[in-house]
Amino acid sequence: MLENDISYIIRGCAFNVYNALGPGLLESAYEAALKYEIDKAGLNVRSQVIMPMIYQDIKVDVGYRLDLIVKEKVIIELKSVEIISNVHHKQLITYLKLSGMRLGLLINFNTDNIAKSIYRKVFGMAY
Repeated sequence: MLENDISYIIRGCAFNVYNALGPGLLESAYEAALKYEIDKAGLNVRSQVIMPMIYQDIKVDVGYRLDLIVKEKVIIELKSVEIISNVHHKQLITYLKLSGMRLGLLINFNTDNIAKSIYRKVFGMAY
């Protein structure tokens, strides 16, 4: 399954979660619900995945955790904030760079329009 196919399913799962819960909850609530929906959709998903930082020739376990990884191909960074800032986008790009993955989704559930609050980030090879 390609990253584009996976992201399409994730978007549908995010819509299900948003329609059921609405805005205003903690990020951890959306993470649990989204993980459940993605599992239910039949995709392998892991939550709070520890990611080491590799700098030059050293590997440092500094406690970075990815919210969700789907099929070892797509990173999901979840937010429940009033405003998504540029640093949130850059954070996801950094996670993609450090992990070697190409596709990430930044999803903010604290919104009145979930369709406009899912951001797709690609690192490396073009699609």
